[in-house]
Amino acid sequence: MNIFNILFSVLIFSFILFHSNALNVTHDSRSIIIDGNHKIILSGSIHYPRSTAQMWPDLIRKAKEGGLDAVETYVFWNAHEPARRQYDFNGNHDIIRFLKTIQDQGLYAILRIGPYTCAEWNYGGFPVWLHNMPGVSLRTKNDVFMNEMKNFTTLIVDMVKKEKLFASQGGNIILAQVENEYGNVMDPYGDDGKSYINWCAQMADSLDIGVPWIMCQQAAAPKPMLETCNGWYCDEYKPKDPNTPKMWTENWTGWFKSWGGADPLRTPEDLAYSVARFFQKGGTLQNYYMYHGGTNFGRTSGGPYITTTYDYNAPLDEYGNLNQPKWGHLKQLHDVLHSIEHTLTNGDIINEKLSNLVMATIYQTKEKSSCFLSNTNTKIDANVNFGGIKFFVPAWSISILLDCREEAYNTAKVSTQTSLMVKKLNKAEDEPSSLKWKWRPELIESASVQGRGDVSLNKIVDQKDMANDASDYLWYMTSIDVAKKDPMLNGTVTLRVNDTGHVLHAFFNGEYIGSQWSKYGNNNVTYVFERNINLSLGKNLISLLSVTIGFKNYGPMFDLVGAGITSPIELVLNKNVVKDLSSNKWTYKVGLNGISNKFFDIDCASKSSSKWVSDPIPIYRNFTWYKTTFKAPLENKPVVVDLLGLGKGMAWVNGHNLGRYWPSYIADKQLCKTKTCDYRGRYSNSKCVSKCGEPTQRWYHVPRSFLKDGENTLVLFEEFGGNPSGVQFQTVEIGSICINTHEGKEVKLSCQDRPISKIKFASFGSPQGVCGSFDKSEYDSKVDALSILEKECVGKESCSFKITEDKFGTPSCEVKKLAVEAVCEDFTF
Repeated sequence: MNIFNILFSVLIFSFILFHSNALNVTHDSRSIIIDGNHKIILSGSIHYPRSTAQMWPDLIRKAKEGGLDAVETYVFWNAHEPARRQYDFNGNHDIIRFLKTIQDQGLYAILRIGPYTCAEWNYGGFPVWLHNMPGVSLRTKNDVFMNEMKNFTTLIVDMVKKEKLFASQGGNIILAQVENEYGNVMDPYGDDGKSYINWCAQMADSLDIGVPWIMCQQAAAPKPMLETCNGWYCDEYKPKDPNTPKMWTENWTGWFKSWGGADPLRTPEDLAYSVARFFQKGGTLQNYYMYHGGTNFGRTSGGPYITTTYDYNAPLDEYGNLNQPKWGHLKQLHDVLHSIEHTLTNGDIINEKLSNLVMATIYQTKEKSSCFLSNTNTKIDANVNFGGIKFFVPAWSISILLDCREEAYNTAKVSTQTSLMVKKLNKAEDEPSSLKWKWRPELIESASVQGRGDVSLNKIVDQKDMANDASDYLWYMTSIDVAKKDPMLNGTVTLRVNDTGHVLHAFFNGEYIGSQWSKYGNNNVTYVFERNINLSLGKNLISLLSVTIGFKNYGPMFDLVGAGITSPIELVLNKNVVKDLSSNKWTYKVGLNGISNKFFDIDCASKSSSKWVSDPIPIYRNFTWYKTTFKAPLENKPVVVDLLGLGKGMAWVNGHNLGRYWPSYIADKQLCKTKTCDYRGRYSNSKCVSKCGEPTQRWYHVPRSFLKDGENTLVLFEEFGGNPSGVQFQTVEIGSICINTHEGKEVKLSCQDRPISKIKFASFGSPQGVCGSFDKSEYDSKVDALSILEKECVGKESCSFKITEDKFGTPSCEVKKLAVEAVCEDFTF
């Protein structure tokens, strides 16, 4: 049995293998060695709390079908230890169940314990109670922090060991990670940072897990840790230790979204190029970050200002659908790389320059050779002669030749179908007209009018310190006594408040006077809120409601970045006389009445049903709760709720928190500098963006596991003021599918579980446009391609065919492509 067969035997029968004997996992400079077999590893990140436990088997099955060998995941400390020594490993937090689900599918696992994660997760995965411990300093040589970190890391390792999930025990975990991207931020910590990272290595090694430990972005990682690379491209990366295999723990498949930001896209051509280039230049392990991004349910998103969606333009979209063509184009690449695994890990390496544009890399054993032809030019295509054979290598692409004679794959030649996903109305009932709303106000009078709180201090306090991450909301309240002779009684007085970039709502003597929040791209900068007020004789009450949108998650000393209101808070008379209120007696109250009393909980809501009013329903009223019931959409397609028309707040379905919503935040029009997206050239998160001038996020994922047969309840807390009358539940499914690829390719059109109802467009030659807007050209074949495909495909769930001139005729152009758009049947009930 050769190495190729061994690899797939592992993937198919690994559940038995993992439990029959321990796997010996080691490494050399060229590969990871598992039971003596030299392997390249293709992996993808899936974070268990960003999906539901019911989604895990399907996500992992699709990852395996996509050609992955492993699933990589972070461990989220704040999710598992929300209060010190109080642990949560239930439901979506059941990491052992997640790891076993990976194992059941026959895949390896890479466990990034951290326990700092970054991950656009609230506070980088650290629990805020850790920040509030006396004498603590995070991510540095500090006994308080290191004791807590060791306790949690040991807890996770012991849980995994108990279930025998490390490869050394016969399990599927082949690598574990301690710390995370510390090398990027280590310098400001000085010698204590160096001491800390050495301690991390010693602590991890002492846990004796029997598989290698890794540290990403940690050049010259302390022994026995192995360093790895993160980034858009890691082909030029070389570990400091020549005996360390070249590993890439985060290949960014797209990018995250911020409120006010546009939709980022990384093309499948460029992503495939980065992977092929990495293995051309000696790569061992490559992991997609993310392979499935998922959803930031509840208050889990950090940054701050990170959206509820964490789709990441990943190969599996937020809802678990195949993101085509990215998923399929990468699957083809994975299959080719697996087929040449033996030559990549055992062959001699020869590099040959073919032209100023193209480099050939030959991996050669006694039995076989495999080759890469890379064209790194960003504009100019290349025609080269290699081994007496002519090859066309487009700009910014790599061709892989299995036997160095015939092209098996090119990163720029996408032959996988494109699936255009659409939102469809809920056919279980006629929404939104069928939704009958009730409402009730958020009771803010005790804070805004009466100034009642829980704690009083003569200073301004950071929101992390006071709220302890129990809520997004914190009231800051103080009073000022104004005497008859006080000049502020009759002058123009401005209330000036410094804020750290999140949201501020201000009240004076019980009256709302305004709100302010940071704009996109400015979320780490303090802004100043200013409003004119009219002081009254005697007592005056200032009530400020500070709202966080996730705490900072990255950077040196990120844990010390303030949240909420900062000093000074001032009254300014006639623009020049300043009265500093910072040392006044300030009263604090964490949270809001409706959240504390669980208005969103079905049982609590039914007990207080008399307090929900049916008519009239107020709109554009801030601090308002809305409630309705609905029927779950039919079939089994992913469900979203359209919240267009609302301002900002939170949404719950049957008591499950869908996350923060903010559809009124419009993506900056200036971000979309060009309408075209050219895959050629180095990618950045600002290169290919779209949907400027539209809501940053309009649709919010409602997992099927949150829904019940019969009646379901949706509860909204509207902070800014909006109109719920347009809210509706929809399903996400394939609307149409397209092929746009070269002659000679074997292609497949598939509507998955629905039949193809119509061929909307088909032409062979030099058709123009993109999926959804194809046009014929004057050079196209005269053969009626549309009629041919109607006969072969309509009424079928899928159809396959080869693109040839015999089938589709002879066009009058040099480069011959077939463009097809087919419509998937829309079932009606």
